[in-house]
Amino acid sequence: MSKIALVDDDRNILTSVFMTLEAEGFEVETYNDGQSALDAFNRKLPDMAVLDIKMPRMDGMDLLQRLRQKTSMPVIFLTSKDDEIDEVLGLRMGADDYVKKPFSQRLLVERIRALLRRQDAEAGVVVAETDENKVIERGDLTMDPLRHVVKWKGKDVTLTVTEFLLLQALAQRPGFVKSRDQLMDVAYDDQVYVDDRTIDSHIKRLRKKMRTVDTEFSAIETLYGIGYRYNEE
Repeated sequence: MSKIALVDDDRNILTSVFMTLEAEGFEVETYNDGQSALDAFNRKLPDMAVLDIKMPRMDGMDLLQRLRQKTSMPVIFLTSKDDEIDEVLGLRMGADDYVKKPFSQRLLVERIRALLRRQDAEAGVVVAETDENKVIERGDLTMDPLRHVVKWKGKDVTLTVTEFLLLQALAQRPGFVKSRDQLMDVAYDDQVYVDDRTIDSHIKRLRKKMRTVDTEFSAIETLYGIGYRYNEE
């Protein structure tokens, strides 16, 4: 049973995420400020930490910086800021990913599992292959869910967990159309309401990132009024 540390000064988030993670089989420890978490981590480290950025006594950035002095355990940031500066800074400082508030608890659980699988893979632990974690190869695209790695024509592309899940859903069945509703089911759950145009925004950013390594990237096709599909090239 993996031990997850959840650090956030919002009691509602601590309670709801605690209940979700316990129901998913994790052992969960909660802290409402960074200093309390650091004191506990100095005694014994968890397998992973989920940190809010803005907290009293010690914020998430400071806590991450101190953690990275002694451990490479996976860390996910929770952030409510619209500005991406803190997210980029957090990733540069060593966070493994971030999830924006309000967030889908399904998305958070999926990202936690993905990072734990990646950690096991890097440690040489044999992980049973499933449809969700097997390597996908579609033309110039390679996706490794265990390591959260995406390559296009051999070049690395860094995606957020939502972008990764959407691309994975499309690439698993090339040529088949996925509606916006189907893609929303991939990335979100009933606890979070999102407009269907949110999917359009994610796809737009996904294409932009793919085009940073290949300006001719066109594998994701829009079918106006219907949805999207992946065309294997």
